[in-house]
Amino acid sequence: MNQFPARRLRRVTPVVAAAALVLAGCSSASGGKKAEQSAAQASAGKADTPRMTVAMVTHAPSGDTFWDTVRKGAEAAAAKDNVKLIYSNDETASDQAALMQNAIDQKVDGIAVTLAKPDAMKGVVAKAERAGIPVVGFNAGLSVWKEQGLLEFFGQDESVSGQALGTRLNGTDAEHALCVIQAQGDVNLEQRCAGVKKTFSGRTDILYVNGTDMPSVKSTIAAKLAQDRSIDYVVTLGAPFALTAVQSVSESGSKAKVATFDLNKELVTAVEKGTIRFAVDQQPYLQGYLAVDSLWLYKTNGNYMGGGEEPVLTGPAFVDKANIHSVASFAAKGTR
Repeated sequence: MNQFPARRLRRVTPVVAAAALVLAGCSSASGGKKAEQSAAQASAGKADTPRMTVAMVTHAPSGDTFWDTVRKGAEAAAAKDNVKLIYSNDETASDQAALMQNAIDQKVDGIAVTLAKPDAMKGVVAKAERAGIPVVGFNAGLSVWKEQGLLEFFGQDESVSGQALGTRLNGTDAEHALCVIQAQGDVNLEQRCAGVKKTFSGRTDILYVNGTDMPSVKSTIAAKLAQDRSIDYVVTLGAPFALTAVQSVSESGSKAKVATFDLNKELVTAVEKGTIRFAVDQQPYLQGYLAVDSLWLYKTNGNYMGGGEEPVLTGPAFVDKANIHSVASFAAKGTR
């Protein structure tokens, strides 16, 4: 059961994006205890299949609430599926690779991994596959998941989501956008801003900031806005950075508006108030949930979503003042 199926299926019909059916959308540690706590809260029945162990290894930086939502989804699936979840993360690619090697050494039954820097992860992914451990990708790595032999992928096409945001800006009065990247070289983030630049009819500038130092993020954005008064839209790539950008706009005396990728509870409030105009939701809870659940399905019933040929898309979808009420209650619980 652990052997990877040959990719004999032809591309026929792409998997329908989950986001089309639903409106919108951290330190290293074992997630086993949290998963067991979540089990007590799970409303669904618990599987009676043999206990299995799944490792989730992400590139999440500490303090980014997006990844708390991913982890909650993973824990919910683990609780339902009688899975012991081992969660670990490191934003440094070499250290993320070491965490995955640790999972291989533990002989886990499956691994869910993000490929923000795919070249750095390629070798250890291949090691897992040679060891007969099924590996699925999620969130980062859509362009390389098949090339690296992953069983499935769950997430959004970041180029498409960036282009969607750029097109949305064309429907506003925006003429000069500033796209803020909090981790230079992260494939997902670079693709988002490149997508915005491709479709937005106005001017798009890229600003790199140190996402692990929020005071620096605020001052760097404020300085750029003070220097260039023609910037009328700030586009951030994560909810905490959007909320910080709002402060930067105020401190700089700029009249720029703010839009972003991704949600959290605080951002929902900001959208409701209009301080953030809109957000692109990729449903991180769903990504975490599907990544774990898919490994359980593969182990217990030989299933693999997308037939090993197509990714399962969880976004993008837009959330704005007109529809924010539909996700607000879920965001308050930390699941959207």
